[in-house]
Formats: sequence, structure tokens, C-alpha cells
Amino acid sequence: QVQLVESGGGLVQAGGSLRLSCEATGSIFRINRINAMAWYRQAPGKQRELVAAITSGYSTNYADSVKGRFTISRDNAKNTVYLQMNSLKPEDTAVYYCNMKDSLDHDYWGRGTQVTVSS
Repeated sequence: QVQLVESGGGLVQAGGSLRLSCEATGSIFRINRINAMAWYRQAPGKQRELVAAITSGYSTNYADSVKGRFTISRDNAKNTVYLQMNSLKPEDTAVYYCNMKDSLDHDYWGRGTQVTVSS
């Protein structure tokens, strides 16, 4: 099995920055099949939405609401994906979830980390 462990959430004032990390642990055989990595978020009363994604070829895409402020990156040697969040706004407040997909279309999810941006 593969477990995703997120870290880096917390409380920050508007305009501040946070960096989220998500490391895949567990079966090396399955981890080696991981290709796409992504971050999603879910605010209270709203559906989970894609924030940013990165492919094995390092192509990225972002939700319009975070373009120019957030940056997704990955370190394959560490089986880790990052989300650098700058110029945070109160509307970025949500639980952020790490997601990884492998070449057999298995989906792995982290438990989520809370990000709260105060105005």
C-alpha cells in the first residue's frame, strides 16, 4: 500500500506564505509507479476542487484562482510533492489534500492539512 503524509498547513495572515509537503511512503513497488501528483482543497460547504497538478514530465496546471500565487513542484528522489503558496487570501482557507496517481490508475489520497488565512 501507499500512504501520503501531508505537512505544512497552519494559520497565516492574508498576504503571507505557506509551503505544503506530501511524501509517499509504503510499497516501493507501487510508489515507483506513481506518475501524476496534485493538490486539491475543500472549503466548508464546498466541493473539493483541483488546485494544482504536475505530471511525471513536470508539466503543471493550476486553478485560475491560484495562478501566479501558488507553485507546485516535485522531488522524485524523495517521493514528495510540494505546494508553495504565496500572497494568501482568506478565500484560500480550506483543507488541502495531496493526491497521487499511478500508471495503473490507482488513486492515493492524504488525510488533509488545514490552511487558515486570516484577514
